[in-house]
Amino acid sequence: MMKLKPNQTRTYDGDGFKKRAACLCFKNEREDEVLLVSSSRHPDQWIVPGGGMEPEEEPCGAAVRAGVKGKLGRLLGVFEQNQDRKHRTYVYVLTVTETLEAWEDSVNIGRKREWFTVDEAIKVLQSHKPVHAEYLRRLQQLQLSCSPTNGNSILADPEMSCNHEVNIPQ
Repeated sequence: MMKLKPNQTRTYDGDGFKKRAACLCFKNEREDEVLLVSSSRHPDQWIVPGGGMEPEEEPCGAAVRAGVKGKLGRLLGVFEQNQDRKHRTYVYVLTVTETLEAWEDSVNIGRKREWFTVDEAIKVLQSHKPVHAEYLRRLQQLQLSCSPTNGNSILADPEMSCNHEVNIPQ
């Protein structure tokens, strides 16, 4: 079952992969608590906020779908999935500066959100969204090799780095 929003157009890269973006939304720059949202397909399961990219939309714009405002930081990595649905997801790190009371998905589909420690989030995601758990494992690996705020993170494409305030529409 695929969920399409009104007037949504799927975008694909040159290799035929659907382009997606996701965002690890952290409570602060320590990156020790991450925000997960309830799945629209399975409301009892938690997921990392994200979705398909619209034409002309940069990954930075599509990565922020959790009803928060914040500072969008580095690109954590690009994750490919080839099994049933062929897509590439650009995963960004965001430091939350404001949590909105009501946002589009909470009003329209009853989506919820909750803060988890990174370790708790990995456990919650592992059973039904292992690739989402992998985002957080990658983050932990990078934190062991460099400070999360020193700007030395590995970028798949340096041009994809975004450091600016973002108002998240949902």
